[in-house]
Amino acid sequence: MTFMPKSKRNKNTNKSNSPQKGGDKSKRSVKSSLVNFLRSNSTEPFNYKQMADRLELRSTAEKTALIDALEELLQEGALEEIKRGKYKSLSITQYADGRVDMTKSGSAYIIIDGIEEDIYISPSKMKGAFQGDTVKVLLYARSKNRRPEGEVVEILQRKKEQFTGILQVHEKFAFLIPDSKKIPVDIFVPVSRLNGAKNGEKVLVKVLEWASEGSKSPIGEVIKIFGKPGEHSTEMNAIIAEFDLPEEFPYEVEKEAKAIPEEITEEEIAKRWDFRGTPTFTIDPEDAKDFDDALSVKKTAAGWEVGIHIADVSHYVKEKTALDKEALERGTSVYLVDRVIPMLPENLSNNLCSLRPDEDKLCFSVVVVLDENANIKKEWYGRTVIRSQKRFSYEEAQEVIETGEGVYASELLLLNNLAYKLREKKFAHGAISFETEEVKFILDENGKPTGVYKKVRKDAHKLIEDFMLLANRKVAEFIFKKDEEMHDRPFVYRVHDTPAEEKLENFAKVAARFGHKLNFTTSKSVAASMNKLLAEVEGKPEQNILQNLAIRTMPKAFYTTHKSSHYGLAFDYYTHFTSPIRRYPDVIAHRLLALYLEGKKGIDQDYIESQAKHSSEMEIRAAEAERASIKFKQVEYMLDKIGDTFEGLISGVTDWGIYVEIIENKCEGMVRMSSLDDDYYVLDESHYLIRGTNSGKMYQLGDVVKVKVIEANLQQRTIDFAFAEEE
Repeated sequence: MTFMPKSKRNKNTNKSNSPQKGGDKSKRSVKSSLVNFLRSNSTEPFNYKQMADRLELRSTAEKTALIDALEELLQEGALEEIKRGKYKSLSITQYADGRVDMTKSGSAYIIIDGIEEDIYISPSKMKGAFQGDTVKVLLYARSKNRRPEGEVVEILQRKKEQFTGILQVHEKFAFLIPDSKKIPVDIFVPVSRLNGAKNGEKVLVKVLEWASEGSKSPIGEVIKIFGKPGEHSTEMNAIIAEFDLPEEFPYEVEKEAKAIPEEITEEEIAKRWDFRGTPTFTIDPEDAKDFDDALSVKKTAAGWEVGIHIADVSHYVKEKTALDKEALERGTSVYLVDRVIPMLPENLSNNLCSLRPDEDKLCFSVVVVLDENANIKKEWYGRTVIRSQKRFSYEEAQEVIETGEGVYASELLLLNNLAYKLREKKFAHGAISFETEEVKFILDENGKPTGVYKKVRKDAHKLIEDFMLLANRKVAEFIFKKDEEMHDRPFVYRVHDTPAEEKLENFAKVAARFGHKLNFTTSKSVAASMNKLLAEVEGKPEQNILQNLAIRTMPKAFYTTHKSSHYGLAFDYYTHFTSPIRRYPDVIAHRLLALYLEGKKGIDQDYIESQAKHSSEMEIRAAEAERASIKFKQVEYMLDKIGDTFEGLISGVTDWGIYVEIIENKCEGMVRMSSLDDDYYVLDESHYLIRGTNSGKMYQLGDVVKVKVIEANLQQRTIDFAFAEEE
């Protein structure tokens, strides 16, 4: 190198040649300019002097910044010294746009479509980007055996401008301490922008000015006061704001919904297959208010005719109306612990579209004729009118199935038998039987959790699930065939990719820890091994951990117009068709199926793809909000159990602590690494354990341990444990 290495430079060089304030470019700015210059001249070599001249760097400070930038690019493998003093760009020209996924440390991973591995960005190279922002990233040349790295060069779109948190008010200024652990900095709030908020209150702050060069904190103002932290209404309303969930429907949307006529005309009925004389019923949770699917069954000469009837939401919600735009924007209904934030206004979700008993209802149906082995002999797709004669809760339907007695007993027993056959075919074809344990809270009139119980899935639940899966699969297959025959028939598919080999290997290691041997040599053996394992662990302490790890091993399903299979279900083609009251992709599927049944061409594929992508994003948002509300209630439930001891399973190990899930109630907390003072413990990530360096004592994923509840923090939604033996 012909320029002076940083280590040999006089430490006072910069001070003696200090530039006038505002006159010189910063180090980050010089590096950014250098990167852009090298990107535009990637085929030519340059020396230090040529670079300084081209970038018009005149002062000593700017030239020193150039030297620092060159050294960093060399260390990152982005530059090559082709001969003494001459440098040429390697892969510095590679840029990509992606989405920020922050870590608690302030670093981030950038998720980029088309790149399998996420790009690591250190905290100093985030350029003020926040969780969820869309950014342009410079990808560094990848060194051997190192993860891909880069730096943010531009923030293209902010995901959020409003943040919830606790306000800390001082004499002349205030700060918002964000609720989200993925927001790396506090937000500065001038006292003139507090708008009546007081110290210690939970508030919503809107960012007015993002962090500039050299500044760490954005500047914002309080726009909403939730109240005292820890109270039910405060925390639940803060969760709604944290995830940008809508609290009410716009006036225009409500007006449109209320203006829709309730009467079904004879003219409309004449266009449809009339099922009002066929035995028809719904099966839903006891507390359900919207019923968007029903089953009918009757004997025909060809076999058993089963109607899978889905609320015809697209008949009422016309494309590009205010009602439709709002439904698309929401993407899905959100189910928090104490409330539902619906995709559609109540007049539609609980009235017009809800398949309530003893009322004529419009549906979009899949009708199949099955033989005694659940083989499909005939199939039909189209619009219908039905009249449900019975509204079953899952518990009521289960009792009929178990006793063989009650209204529609023969129909339920028949459908249950057919569902068993459909299930057997699905697993024989390679589907994986994921059965995660879910918990529900019993809330008092103030929303406080007084109890918690596990939701049990029995035959009645599986019966409905199997017929809904059948409808979703058959619709996707029907459309795929239409597209092959007629072309230009885009559709919205539910896609689930094949899991990565490395993740399967890691999961096999964890399963082996519990004595389960897995065979992942072929796609079919993966499914067979998974199903065998999931059956073996049912009812055992490790069930929830292995089931959740198995699910985490799998890629997340998403919506797209690109035809692909659903790995977990082992379906060649799959869609979502059966829940249009609560999922927008189902509404899209209804509209497109209606078009193709009429022999019309499809809608522009890019337009549908953008809707599918947005729906996937809204699904993720809903899941995160639901988890946040559950976590809050878990912490609240444990408040009066400080000092109590529970048996739990180690559910996760990290550098900062050991996660433990209480077996009795599924509440998860952490034994912090800092509290383990009997030894110095280190994480062995490949074996999912933490080991003491002196004693060799281990805490491994899946271990049964006894923990004492030390703290339950409502504001941070955290539960702290200590190992009971050590106490």
